Amino acid sequence: MILFFIFILAFFAGNLSWPEYFNQAVDLINSKIGSSFPHFWNVPFRLGLDLQGGTHLVYEADLSAINNESRAKKMEELRDIIERRINIYGVSEPIVQIQGENRLIVELAGVKDVKEAINMIGETPYLEFREKFSPEEQNEAIKNIPEEQISSIVEEVKQNSGRNITKEEVLNVIKESFFKTTELTGEYLKSAEAVIEQSANKIEISLEFTKDGENIFEQITERNIGKPLAIYLDGMSIIDTNGDGQITSEDLYAPVVQGKISGGKAVITGDLDLKKAKQIALRLNSGALPVKIGEPISQSTVGPTLGAVSLNKSLVAGIYGFLAIAVFLILYYRLSGFLAVLALFVYVVIILSLLKLMSATMTLSGIAGFILSLGMAVDANVLIFSRFREELKLGKSFGIALEEGFRRSWPSVRDGNLTVIIVAVILFFFGTSFVKGFSLTLIIGNIVSVFSANFITSYLMRAFVGTRFEKWKWLW
Repeated sequence: MILFFIFILAFFAGNLSWPEYFNQAVDLINSKIGSSFPHFWNVPFRLGLDLQGGTHLVYEADLSAINNESRAKKMEELRDIIERRINIYGVSEPIVQIQGENRLIVELAGVKDVKEAINMIGETPYLEFREKFSPEEQNEAIKNIPEEQISSIVEEVKQNSGRNITKEEVLNVIKESFFKTTELTGEYLKSAEAVIEQSANKIEISLEFTKDGENIFEQITERNIGKPLAIYLDGMSIIDTNGDGQITSEDLYAPVVQGKISGGKAVITGDLDLKKAKQIALRLNSGALPVKIGEPISQSTVGPTLGAVSLNKSLVAGIYGFLAIAVFLILYYRLSGFLAVLALFVYVVIILSLLKLMSATMTLSGIAGFILSLGMAVDANVLIFSRFREELKLGKSFGIALEEGFRRSWPSVRDGNLTVIIVAVILFFFGTSFVKGFSLTLIIGNIVSVFSANFITSYLMRAFVGTRFEKWKWLW
């Protein structure tokens, strides 16, 4: 009964790992007898950048305006929003991870154009509302402007327009351009929608804030009644206000607050067409960033050809490694070694099927961890067989020697795998994404190797208890 279970397990795991062979057989049978047997579940392996090709980017978030207690939360929000933003562009299974306190790792498998990848992330909007400086803040800011710069502006205006203006007039204009950030950002945006205002037949962008954003917006509008409130997107005016067809630093969209606004809703009006309004609304809905990020501080690309070569070399290395182990086990341990090879094959298909079911990303480092865990599985079998042979040499019967061999080798097998698992767990939680792939497959591999050695190999060998084979000790 146990052997039948092992056979079913191996059959299921093997077909989950390589369903194409089973499905080809099903197609052949269906075509021959006119049946309609279903295909086996076909889920492709999830390949990482180094095997599939793609783009690796490292960003650094600006957390200078965020208090220490909120930084971890802001980074988590940033990660989730960028991942959602990338998904809109149809990139399959992007990997977005936080590294350290303020770094974000973005891996886009299948995206070979670095510029495209950077634009994909860089276009994620940062929405913010800015209010006017207070008179005291304006006077303080004016002190930092060099006298030569003010004189230069006066002279430039005189040359361009022939108009004589005073330094005081220049300072007044500069004061009016001073806006400071508020606590209301795109983080509190619930939705944005391009709408047509029916009475005036104008295009508007309707904004709706979250519950927290509603309270903040109400407080801001209450203290700025009769004053302009500027709206910025990625550090620039949200719309073109001077009519030159492009948004520059000279544009400023700052509607005057008529009164306290409750209910958490706002409207952006201006020189908007429906297409432009929809684009802005789409960008806002796709995720306004809670903190700013600039250009990536590091970028690299792996071509699909290089990825395919790496994958093929890894597969060849794995196959040769398995064959070398199989030859050694069979030559040295004979029938015991052959049974161990069968158990190792079941071990391999179980590992591969688990990686598929877990949607784990296969990387070069992960394959290295898998091959290393295969060696650990062999080590467990070697310990068991060595102890088994010692018991046979003491004159014990096959069945008793087998039980003693497994019982006495178990502490060594357990402790060896447990120490490796502990180290691998530490690597997984504290290592980089490259190390995590290695440690994950090593953890899974060592857990399954214990199961393989003490269950699969054990019951395969127990099947020979009481048979004529147990008398041929030279086989063992």
